[in-house]
Amino acid sequence: MRKINRAVKIRIYPNKEQITQIEKTIGCSRFLYNRMLADKIRHYQEEKKMLKNTPAGYKKEYPWLKEVDSLALANVQLNLEGAFRKFFREPGVGFPHYKSKNIRGNPIQRI
Repeated sequence: MRKINRAVKIRIYPNKEQITQIEKTIGCSRFLYNRMLADKIRHYQEEKKMLKNTPAGYKKEYPWLKEVDSLALANVQLNLEGAFRKFFREPGVGFPHYKSKNIRGNPIQRI
């Protein structure tokens, strides 16, 4: 049996509330990814071990993270864990990169 891949392109037209929720979710995901990455890098440089952090710990410090879908924040953790596993498997690759539209340079000092 032959496998066939199919793709479907769709265009959505969200209303203003949906646009706001999408922007909040993407912004919070980017913020959380960068914050968790900065903490992991700092911990690795001090301890030479991987830090096991979760989005729940950051929700206490930043209560506005509770406004977005928890599955989006859980995916942030999974993506970051995968990037760090690759870092430990292939140390020459370097630390994972920050997610940012506008910040250039090293955002650790800016967070």
